[in-house]
Amino acid sequence: STAKIVDGAVTSAKLASGVGGKLLQVVSGTTSTRVQNNTATYADTGLTVNITPSATSSKIIIMGTQADVFKNNGNSANSVHLRLVRGSTEILDIADRAFLTASALENMGNVSFHHLDSPSSTSQLTYKTQFHNHSSVVFAAVQQQGAGKSTIIAMEIAGW
Repeated sequence: STAKIVDGAVTSAKLASGVGGKLLQVVSGTTSTRVQNNTATYADTGLTVNITPSATSSKIIIMGTQADVFKNNGNSANSVHLRLVRGSTEILDIADRAFLTASALENMGNVSFHHLDSPSSTSQLTYKTQFHNHSSVVFAAVQQQGAGKSTIIAMEIAGW
């Protein structure tokens, strides 16, 4: 028989002194629901993940792909701003004016990102992506096709 470690049994506090960089937990989230934004105000994309670090010294690695990021063809200045937030605080400017064509053309693609965060917390953390369109004249969207799956993964790493 194979011995199994129960979830939560290994925390950074239980590791030997000086041990860091060990993976403690992995959580993920997905969405394929289309979200449209007609304004220059950030809106949630629907892509979110929650993680509760076991120690304040832990680092959180966040990786993901925002699927089918789309800019409408109604304005030559239209493009997509995409960011990663922890709670309501921006921690990564993922894309600034993505898919700008400087002409009234549609443009769409996937945008991948990764970030190493040092939240210094043992409370539940919510990581999510938000977006807006640059021109606020026409619209931008994520998961535009309603078929592409956006994914986000958060990994707790023992502090180093």
